[in-house]
Amino acid sequence: MERDLFDEEHLLFRETVREFMAREVVPHHAQWEKDGIVPREVWKKAGELGMFGFSVPEEHGGAGVRDFRFNAVIVEEIMRHGASGLGFSLHNDVMAPYVVDLTDDEQKQRWLPGFVSGELITAIAMSEPGAGSDLQGIRTTAARDGDHYVLNGQKTFITNGINADLVVVVAKTDPEAGARGITLVVVERGMEGFGRGRNLDKVGMKAQDTAELFFDNVRVPVANRLGPKDGEGFFQLMNNLPQERLSIAVAAVAAAEAVLEETIEYCRTRQAFGRSIGSFQNTRFVLAELATETEIARHYVDKCVVALNAGRLTAVDAAKAKWWTTELQTKVIDRCLQLHGGYGYMTEYPVAKAWLDSRVQTIYGGTTEIMKEIIGRSFGF
Repeated sequence: MERDLFDEEHLLFRETVREFMAREVVPHHAQWEKDGIVPREVWKKAGELGMFGFSVPEEHGGAGVRDFRFNAVIVEEIMRHGASGLGFSLHNDVMAPYVVDLTDDEQKQRWLPGFVSGELITAIAMSEPGAGSDLQGIRTTAARDGDHYVLNGQKTFITNGINADLVVVVAKTDPEAGARGITLVVVERGMEGFGRGRNLDKVGMKAQDTAELFFDNVRVPVANRLGPKDGEGFFQLMNNLPQERLSIAVAAVAAAEAVLEETIEYCRTRQAFGRSIGSFQNTRFVLAELATETEIARHYVDKCVVALNAGRLTAVDAAKAKWWTTELQTKVIDRCLQLHGGYGYMTEYPVAKAWLDSRVQTIYGGTTEIMKEIIGRSFGF
């Protein structure tokens, strides 16, 4: 079925992103995988092309456009090029609502121009060694001391953790208040007591800098708090999670489409028993199943993008999109790898890298199990 999500301006923007990927990313990504990090210069080059902060007001360097379709274009092109090291979606899709919508005028002036230019790379620090999906179980504290918070704690699995200049830290300002005792504070590069641990060695996404962060009596100005008062952090997080989960769903479908397309071509050319493996009924049936499910997923996700733009995407809608598409992504890629046979297990083949990169999709942004719980609770049981 014809896809009708994008207008002409989005298609033109896609060409710009594709050219950027071909010129600045694809030739270097294998080396970045070995290095375990993407150079900061790539962020600046992307910023020069207007790839960051679409919703940032024009007076702060952005386009002043609230249209998630531009975000989706970038995510799709990243996935179709296998460029899993780029943390652009975290910056654009996850962080933008925090630094655009929750900041005061002074914070906007300090942070938004660099956010748009790629000179200030952002991250959000939620997960801890003992707290992932259960945000109320975090132990990081921010004790008020005059005009500062004294921040203590540890975070882990932080995307952009090594490169980040601004880190939104989820901390408890009132440990006895439960969800109402959580506040978001922004830690900036160079603050005394702010340390970075290992660049974590992951199963996939090797070029993505994912790190441990440590806070040892870091004095964070109250002027770096997001929101006008303490205790709003949990609700700010819940409000922004649907967009984050939709971004993951967009990536999941794009990855499935890319691997499926490559696998169909492989099945046309790969010979077995004197004919192409695509001529075998089993191969055709497998590909037919995967193509059908992927296209159905694409249209649901596109509908979610339209709903987000209209302010109508619910937490339940986003949870459905997130768990279904990421589980589908792992299924599609696994079965495509099987069709490649032994070559599918070789890391120089795109399907092998996609297989490794995909495994985290059902985990971060809320596990499949948490997504089903969100949906299940909506029934009122």
